[in-house]
Amino acid sequence: MAEKGLVRLRDVAREAGVSQGTASNVFNRPEVVRDEVRERVLQAADKLGYGGPSVTGRLLRAGRVNAVGVAAIEPLSYFFEDLWARHLLAEISDICDAQGAGVALVSALSEERVDWNIQSAVVDGFILLCVEGGERLVETTRARKLPYVALAIGAADTSIPAIGVDNVGGARQAGEHLIGLGHKRLSILSTQINDSHVGRASEADMRAAKYSTTRDRAIGYWQAMTAAGIEISSAPIMVTQEDAKSTNDTMAALFSGTERPTAILAMSDKIAMWAVDWLMRHGLSVPGDVSVVGFDGVPEAALATPKLTTVQQPMKAIARLAVEAALGGEQVEGRRVLETELVVRETTAPPR
Repeated sequence: MAEKGLVRLRDVAREAGVSQGTASNVFNRPEVVRDEVRERVLQAADKLGYGGPSVTGRLLRAGRVNAVGVAAIEPLSYFFEDLWARHLLAEISDICDAQGAGVALVSALSEERVDWNIQSAVVDGFILLCVEGGERLVETTRARKLPYVALAIGAADTSIPAIGVDNVGGARQAGEHLIGLGHKRLSILSTQINDSHVGRASEADMRAAKYSTTRDRAIGYWQAMTAAGIEISSAPIMVTQEDAKSTNDTMAALFSGTERPTAILAMSDKIAMWAVDWLMRHGLSVPGDVSVVGFDGVPEAALATPKLTTVQQPMKAIARLAVEAALGGEQVEGRRVLETELVVRETTAPPR
């Protein structure tokens, strides 16, 4: 008898006195096997402790597993805690549900584990999030020789198939909206420019930002200001680490002087909502005293109090294109840039 735990299908076939093909049919095509033979094979399997053929092995031999891998250079908690990532994952999941496909989350945070995590993922292809600074993730995914697409535009390698949004154009829309309402005293609440900077930043700091999304959104704001004759230097830039504490700290610094802004351009919805919360806790009304515009269009923005004006990314379209590519369908060639949409809600109004 084969040692329990190392039992193979051939061992079961031998025990039952049938061919290996017949034993295989019992587990994979039971309708073609006579009842008495099927029962004999199942009894042999139970006696030997055989749990059935490997589903993973069968799928891999078939050449398709009907699953998408979503990978990021972040801990797994990122997919559930970050508003943008959670929104994107929900859209990807809806599309996969409709197609009967699965989703596997892959953390590539650990340099030591990235090769194993990518190579061992049982998927048909990959969707890579936040690939700026994730060259190793792209390199490892390419080595897997499966379809993949990156949801970023800023990576230096233009051969990476990538889907992104027009961050410059979207930010310009936000700036034009506030300026069109009559605001001239603006301030920018920024996403990260590098891994450590918090607080005031200069135009030079922004133009040299490590992250292209941050840089491009600042450029869009500046384009709107320049077109309206507003000096770029007149709008303070406050950099956050994209968390509540750093946002609160930068808001406190921004509103400590006498020349307070009447409008805030926030580079993400979560930063914008934290800013609105800070303003209201400190006795300032939104939009009565200060108008706020976010960026991303996460579902929480529409449910906030007050409802957040924001630049909305076409998340359904991004997810649809990404899933199609990852499942081996139409591939993204080079860089695909999608347009954003300004959604005006309750956090913007003319200045007093």
